[in-house]
Amino acid sequence: MKLWLDTANIDEIREINAWGVLAGVTTNPTLAGKEGVPFEQRLKEIAAEVDGPVCGEVISTERDGMIAEGLKLAEIAPNIVVKAPVTSEGYAAVTELAKRGIKTNMTLCFSPAQAILAAEAGATYISPFLGRVDDIGNDGIDLLNEIVEIYRVQGYTTYVLAASLRSPQHVVDSAKAGADVATLPHSVFKALVKHPLTDIGLKRFLDDWEAYQRALA
Repeated sequence: MKLWLDTANIDEIREINAWGVLAGVTTNPTLAGKEGVPFEQRLKEIAAEVDGPVCGEVISTERDGMIAEGLKLAEIAPNIVVKAPVTSEGYAAVTELAKRGIKTNMTLCFSPAQAILAAEAGATYISPFLGRVDDIGNDGIDLLNEIVEIYRVQGYTTYVLAASLRSPQHVVDSAKAGADVATLPHSVFKALVKHPLTDIGLKRFLDDWEAYQRALA
């Protein structure tokens, strides 16, 4: 499972990218707005920083508008992936963009039926939102399991991108379910590193080393 960062903050991207584990980025105009920069400018910066896919979302809700925006976004860099919602207009736009060889990510997926339509439309990625499913009292991991199983049975080539992940356990469960990609906010990415026993073990090791050096002296 590939790990992507969900952000428009270039410093966060550079920090995680330096670890050597970052495979891509998802972002949108809302996130760019929080950074106070034009969306297309930030997409260009991210695409230059990250070797892997960079997903940028369209604003239009109509087929033709989505296609026009998607074509414009795809010109920014070769690794741009156009993100569109799982609506009837979105499926129509993604079908056309796919015919033109543009990679796409269908977002805001909350049901297996929507995921089936995305695969049939030729989407490169489908993004079920696990955390938001949990928020309404359902189980986001169950949704992910269903989509992964359907894609396996049907032989769909669309990648399953687990989104709206709220914790390290979400990431682990997504990997166990067979997600191809997990996109996570900076806070969750940082939390993957943490474990109290690691901190305790490292402190003991360093204390032992200092004691050893004192003994030698």
